[in-house]
Amino acid sequence: VDYSGRSVIVVGPSLSLHRCGLPREMAIELFQTFVIRDLIRQHVASNIGIAKSKIREKEPIVWEILQEVMQGHPVLLNRAPTLHRLGIQAFQPVLVEGRAICLHPLVRKGFNADFDGDQMAVHVPLSLEAQAEA
Repeated sequence: VDYSGRSVIVVGPSLSLHRCGLPREMAIELFQTFVIRDLIRQHVASNIGIAKSKIREKEPIVWEILQEVMQGHPVLLNRAPTLHRLGIQAFQPVLVEGRAICLHPLVRKGFNADFDGDQMAVHVPLSLEAQAEA
């Protein structure tokens, strides 16, 4: 699946309950098509190839557009095994440094997770209907 990822979870006590921290590298991969679309719409890039090179070179405008895109897209976090409906929940993503997904410590109980190396999957709902349901 192109719009999913997996990483270790770590505690993010400064996050709001409805937010999760996504590593920059993971976020740019998950939202790459949306960032490319906005780079072209804003006339920062004239075609897909130039937009991809700007992403590869990690130009500052890419991170600004990524943050704008992420504001309008919830992500689903899932910890296997999903035994009940709290095993998969929607969050508003924010960019964080590092390679781990950050969660507020009070959210972990619904996932039956702890911060000793547990991994979680991230999914990006694509359609407006899926985003509304999230």
